[in-house]
Amino acid sequence: MTMRTAMAALLFGGLVSAHAADAGPPHGSATTNKSPEVGIRQFRITRVTPEYWRVAINHPPFNIFGPDSIPQLDAVVGQIESDPQLKVVVFESAVPGFFLTHYDFLTPLAQTTGMAPGPTGLPPLPDMLVRLSRAPVVSIVEIRGRASGVGSELALASDMRFASREKAVLSQFEIGAGFTPGGGPMARLSRLVGRGRALEILLSGNDVDGALAERYGYVNRTLPDAELDKFVDALARRIASFDRQSISDIKKLVNAATLPPDDAIGAEWSGFITSVQRPAAQTAIGKLLDAGLQKNPDVETNLARYTGMVNAQGGK
Repeated sequence: MTMRTAMAALLFGGLVSAHAADAGPPHGSATTNKSPEVGIRQFRITRVTPEYWRVAINHPPFNIFGPDSIPQLDAVVGQIESDPQLKVVVFESAVPGFFLTHYDFLTPLAQTTGMAPGPTGLPPLPDMLVRLSRAPVVSIVEIRGRASGVGSELALASDMRFASREKAVLSQFEIGAGFTPGGGPMARLSRLVGRGRALEILLSGNDVDGALAERYGYVNRTLPDAELDKFVDALARRIASFDRQSISDIKKLVNAATLPPDDAIGAEWSGFITSVQRPAAQTAIGKLLDAGLQKNPDVETNLARYTGMVNAQGGK
């Protein structure tokens, strides 16, 4: 076992007892005449109009999601839920090449498990994703770059997903690192793409490019990268022009027919917390950290290839 593998077992394995600066505007944003941005560090809200907001994910270099991200995203979701004028919100990335990626493996797991449940009674991350799905506001993700792990789960929890044909990559890579996803993809993916395709995505851990994601129904549609911002902006503005109560009523009725029950999402989080502490996961995570996970852009960009290499080594 290398020193970094041991560190993974110590830091992320739950064995420790422990109860951004602003970047520039998102790549290629089509919106203009925006009001001043409200800094929430990793998640920056721009109020395009009172009815239409954009949230830029801004945690370079890879938009990794960790315990420090949770209160920041919770603040965003809370504002989405409580604003009486808001009708539509678009999530995008301010970091080239990455929409939102996996959970932070270099922080103690106790920092996450020690957090109080959210308003739904679920742990914080599944709580926020469930609340976003059930909010009366329409949520849209604009995927340019990699949406892996939590990034895929945020996309699945949102109401609509639009992706760059050339630059979007989605994945639930977790099987390759020896653990199960925790943010609801087993419950949500099967409802979107069907059982067989959901199992293909989840059990292969492979990257899904924009074209295949569109064909499977993982995203609503893909567009040429140069057209993505304009399309999403126009759609958001159109939705924002309609009656708020009618938007809320339609979404509520669609939710009743399509959303998984909250306890199904909670069960996935419990499975993640349990599985990530197993020896197989600790070994695989350690090897990925040795290879440069969270440091080397090549590992983050080609995570499916590296998880394949780790497992080809036979877990030794």
